Amino acid sequence: MYGTFTSLLLLLGVAVVLVWAFRRIKLPAILAYLCAGIIAGPHVMGWISDPDEYHLIAELGIVLLLFSLGLEFSLPKMIAMRRLVFGLGAAQVLGSLLIFLVVGFLLLGNWAAALAIAGALALSSTAVVIKQLSESSQTATRRGQVSVAILLFQDIAVVPLLIIIPLLAGGGDGSIAYSLLMALVKGAAVIAVLMAVGKWVLPYAFREIANQRTDELFVLATLLVALVAGGLTHAFGLSMALGAFLAGMMLGESKYKHQLEADIRPFRDILMGLFFTTVGMQLALTTFIQSLHWVLLIILGMAAVKLVLIRYVAKALGERDRDAWGSAISLFQMGEFGFVIVSLAGTYNLLTDQVSSILIGVGVFSMAVTPIVIQKLQPLVSLLIREPTEEPDIAQKVENSGREQQVLICGFGRVGQTISRFLDAEGIKHIAVDNDPLRVQEAVAGGAPVYFGDSAKRDILRAVGAAHVPLIIISFSDDPRAIDVLKEIRSMNDKAFVIVRSRDDLNLDRLTDAGASQVVPDTLEASLMLISHVLSHSGIPIRRILSRLEQERRNHYGDMHGFYPGSQTTVDAENADRLEFLHAVNLPEQAWAVGKSVEELNWSDYQVKLKALRRDDVEVEDPSSQITLRAGDVVLLSGKPRYVESAERWLLEG
Repeated sequence: MYGTFTSLLLLLGVAVVLVWAFRRIKLPAILAYLCAGIIAGPHVMGWISDPDEYHLIAELGIVLLLFSLGLEFSLPKMIAMRRLVFGLGAAQVLGSLLIFLVVGFLLLGNWAAALAIAGALALSSTAVVIKQLSESSQTATRRGQVSVAILLFQDIAVVPLLIIIPLLAGGGDGSIAYSLLMALVKGAAVIAVLMAVGKWVLPYAFREIANQRTDELFVLATLLVALVAGGLTHAFGLSMALGAFLAGMMLGESKYKHQLEADIRPFRDILMGLFFTTVGMQLALTTFIQSLHWVLLIILGMAAVKLVLIRYVAKALGERDRDAWGSAISLFQMGEFGFVIVSLAGTYNLLTDQVSSILIGVGVFSMAVTPIVIQKLQPLVSLLIREPTEEPDIAQKVENSGREQQVLICGFGRVGQTISRFLDAEGIKHIAVDNDPLRVQEAVAGGAPVYFGDSAKRDILRAVGAAHVPLIIISFSDDPRAIDVLKEIRSMNDKAFVIVRSRDDLNLDRLTDAGASQVVPDTLEASLMLISHVLSHSGIPIRRILSRLEQERRNHYGDMHGFYPGSQTTVDAENADRLEFLHAVNLPEQAWAVGKSVEELNWSDYQVKLKALRRDDVEVEDPSSQITLRAGDVVLLSGKPRYVESAERWLLEG
């Protein structure tokens, strides 16, 4: 009906519109891709009649995703996680398999069919879970690491399942034990080869490539390594994703780690989107609606089994309740390898079309719900455990340490930590709050006075003493979030001196209006520091330098606002009304403003300021006086880009 190019064009068009719409209403992009696949697939619009045509390309998205994940892990870290991978991961997979196998046999009366169903339901979605953990910055948390460890074992467990199912169905020759042993030997060999290449060959290869300083060569080499590693493991019967993960893990120890990740991200995200559309294409909407009660029942049963197994095994291995439940909830769904197992079982006539359709519905629906579940992970965990929340815990700790804090630091990143060290050196009592659990854990282990919490929440601010502390520092350079924090602080403490860090001077007025006592823009303060060094080396007395710098700060950096734009200066719509440009206007003889005095020109009507007036290459001392403009004068204007352009036309044409 449609050509390949037309089908792909229609799919991309629907995907673009849906991703835009879903992001506008704060829903994950994965849901948009799944919906796009359902719409474009053979069961709705029929634009793409055979989803398998795109399956190989889509699978490359998973390969690149696991390669990126591997960059975040080092070999020592993986060795340290072996208890989770081969302990918790094995317990979850084997326990789930056993329970689902028994239930499947009781319903179908066939061990091979029951094993196919059990294998599909026991595995979770590596693609969805890791993507959502990354987007929500939870990969580095303890529950994120537990989830990744289980997913890695599941990827390994796919191999014996794909070997056993055809043998049980009578589709293969030889014993199961021999086939599994050969798969184990080949798997160990290819992993050893990959690790050796990654350790001894790849770093030297990438060093030579980096020396060529050619971006496209670096990108091509990165893609080649990821795909060759995945292809090698696939050729030996293992998951392509596992090979890519190992390659990434080997390169994760090199100094090219961040560049590799940046190069691979655009390809990864596009191919991952295509993968999720192919998943959506497999859903037969009519069958799904007719069997919705079975789909929901199976999802609830699957989730219950995984939640109980992961939670109690993780707890037995010493994990905290919060991390055990968090990991269990994250992995409740059926995974992408479940579709492979269902397809394989259908090939050997182990499952009827109706059962296969129900399982595909279970996979698509559970994967679609997963992004929302992971986004709401904290509230869901709080419903399941009865341990006290962070807010009372912070309040109790602060109360126990007394109310001697003179400074509260909101944000404990690099700037916040530097401030804390200097306050410690001067013996000034202070406390900090940060919403990164890994950072807080590391800082507390090092003895820093920092607590976990979101400083934009009133309960957290009250718990850390924001209502009475005299000095508060907002050390992160996120202006919208800083404004939210300022509003909460001022609602409970209108006397505190609040210093706010900002990246530049775009939101200086908004931050001041929200309650900031002083705003410290990074770019302008860096300029002042450079100025102080220049003046000092030029022989200017230090007292005069300090006085000049203090004057600029008291004047809210008045003389420093505005800059000359360059050819690469970009102005986005959000900041267009806050930027201030400097623009020099040369007045020719025919200019309308020639012959008029500076004072009689209504500069404020055009919302610009006259910063300077140059005549014969000499700056006029008082441009605001009765001086009359002449032909050849250069007028230096300061203001918003659109106002500067209007003012220039006004000076030239009237």
